[in-house]
Parts: sequence; structure tokens; C-alpha cells
Amino acid sequence: MTTDDCGSLRHRAVSTHKISAMKSSVRFLFCLLVASVMLSSTVCAQRRDKGSLRARINAIIKASDAKVGVGLMGIDFNDSLLVNGSARFPMQSVYKFPLALAVLHAVDQGTFSLAQQIHIPKSELDTNTWSPLVVDYPAQDINISLAELIRYTVGKSDNNGCDALFRLMGGTAAVETYIHNKAGVRGIAIAATERQMHSDPNTMYTNWCQPVAMLQLLKLFYDGRLLSKSSTEFLMDCMTRTENPSDRIKGLLPATAIVAHKTGTSGTDKKGFNGATNDVGIITLADGRHLAIVVYVSDYKGDVKKGERVIAQISRLAWDYYGSGH
Repeated sequence: MTTDDCGSLRHRAVSTHKISAMKSSVRFLFCLLVASVMLSSTVCAQRRDKGSLRARINAIIKASDAKVGVGLMGIDFNDSLLVNGSARFPMQSVYKFPLALAVLHAVDQGTFSLAQQIHIPKSELDTNTWSPLVVDYPAQDINISLAELIRYTVGKSDNNGCDALFRLMGGTAAVETYIHNKAGVRGIAIAATERQMHSDPNTMYTNWCQPVAMLQLLKLFYDGRLLSKSSTEFLMDCMTRTENPSDRIKGLLPATAIVAHKTGTSGTDKKGFNGATNDVGIITLADGRHLAIVVYVSDYKGDVKKGERVIAQISRLAWDYYGSGH
């Protein structure tokens, strides 16, 4: 073989290598392009789905002729949706959830203990308000453990229990300070007791919350960043075993769905006006993930059932959307 033949072979080998490398590059770029198109299509599909979810929620709100705030947020996955998320809504008994957080924080700090007995004189019991305590302890002073008092207040939404906890904490301002400064959640106001709201219904508007703020509080709570593990589990149990109305978040969900929640209700006045029908909580989805949900229905003509239907319909939309893997 001549020198020229060797050079020719080397040239062909190099050329073949270059062609092979170019083909590999083209294949890589093609695969990258296909992946990019598929990712773009997936993102667009997700945006369309989210847009459809928002549109269906807005349709429910429009039909209700009420002021409605909605907040949805994945607790252990990254997704969220807000409708009127920064508007202020009266909480009514929803505020018993942040109240319980403040009390249990004090328990964790050693100020109180769940086993300690709380004395509630008969003179401090309002017999004209919602109070299973008055039914269970008729016409008498009440001595009850702090743990049971919290269960009555959160699980049964007892108004006398609520005000007893406010007195224990030193008033509504102390609870609001805990939420603002310790929990770091600002979009919430706690100013009036249950007795004050009962005396003047308009006072309920001083206890307001933004849906986005309640989402933040629910996530901080579930993540264990507010309370000890034992206190977090205790309050989750209270909210999961709640005897509060089940026709709201749970209303259209499967019977087996697990929901830890707290309701709030103003009731309907003599003119047919309803100030607040609310529910906030944490849904365990079918795949084990957790979704924080807030639905406030405020300032509408109609009974409580009307507001409950709005909450149930929106909750079912959320269950179907996030339960499908979004």
C-alpha cells in the first residue's frame, strides 16, 4: 500500500467519523425538540385545565349571587388557585381554628396543659347561643379539662367554649398577636368574641380573613411549623372528628374522603340575609396527597343550605381536578 493509499484511508475514516457524529447530533437535537414540544403541550394542557377549573368555579359563584372567596393549595405538592384571594371575608366560627392554634402553642410553651381543669361559672354561660356544653352540663358550673374544652370548641363549634378559651388566653388581641407575630400570617383579624357577635351581628365583620392567609395558616399547621408533633396531631384529630356540618367541603365528596376542617356560620336573619357560610380545611386526596381548601360564602340572600351547596360544588370540582393527578 502506498503512502497515498494510507492517507486516503485515514481521510475516509475521519470523514466517516464526522458523518456519524453529525448524525448523532441531529438525533439528539431531534429528541430534544420532540421532548420540548411534548413538555410545551403538557404545560399548555395543564393551563387549559386550570383555566377550565377557574371558569367552572366562577360560574358557580356567579349563579350564587354571593360574595365568594376560594383558595386551593397543594400542601405536599406544588399547585394553587385563588379566586378573590385577597378579599376580606367574615370568618364566624372558622376563627376557632386559629384560636385553638394559639391555645395549643401556649400548651407547648408550658403555660397550660391539656390535662388542667378549666372552671366555667354558670354566670358566664350564654344559654341563648350554640353550645353543646350547656346541653351536656345543664344549669351548673362546668369543670372540664382543657383538652375537652378544645374538642367542644373545635369539634362541636361550641360558642361558650370559644369564649372560655379567649378568657384563658387574655382576650382576642392575644390570639391575633400570636397569628400575626408567631405564625407570621397577617391577612387575618380577630377582634370580637362569640358573645359580642351574638349581641351585634355586624361585629362579625371585625373577625375577617383573606382566603390566601387561611391557606398559609393551614399549610404551616399541617407542616408542623406552628405546634409540637403531639399538639399538631391532637388538633388534626379534633378537626377530622368534627361534628360540624358535613354538607360543605364533604358534601359531594366520596363518603370515605378524609377531611379535617372548621366551619363558620352566621345564619340567616329575618330579612333573609346571610352574612357567612364558610368551611376551611385539609382534604386527603385519593392518592394520599393533601389539599388545603378555603371557601367563604358571604353577604347573600338565602338560607344556609344555599351557601353549603356552593361550598360542596366547589370542593367537588377541586377533588376531581387534583384527584386526577394535577
